[in-house]
Amino acid sequence: MPDEMALLVADVYETAGLLRRSGEAIAATEGQTQARWQVMSVVCEDSLTVARAARRLGIARQGVQRVANDLVRENLAVFQPNPDHRGSPLLTLTAEGQRVLGTITTRAAEVHRALTADIPVDEIVRARTLLRRIIEQVHRHEADGRIPPG
Repeated sequence: MPDEMALLVADVYETAGLLRRSGEAIAATEGQTQARWQVMSVVCEDSLTVARAARRLGIARQGVQRVANDLVRENLAVFQPNPDHRGSPLLTLTAEGQRVLGTITTRAAEVHRALTADIPVDEIVRARTLLRRIIEQVHRHEADGRIPPG
């Protein structure tokens, strides 16, 4: 009997890879990368420190710092003083950054609609519900030491 969870994990990785490739192509239409798109998205509503943005994205602070510096150089974002911590400025999108993010997000929504045109919404909702349950289980097992934290 096949290990259905192992097969699901393989499918999730394959799907993630395909969607990352699609995301890179979408971001490239505005001269950006998926990494820049992710950082812009995470700070679009609330200004965040680089460390906080990295935690929200689940990636290394150094990588976010490099992307943030690139966004600032391109006038898509600015560092603003942080009243809570002088040494950790807040990353905020500029008006141009908001425009670029809006264009990328609109294109992504169009692609998502095309990709899911033949998939009923309730199937997508059920898939998301299952994935959220698996995520919760992984966190629970990490917290109680049954699997090493990732």
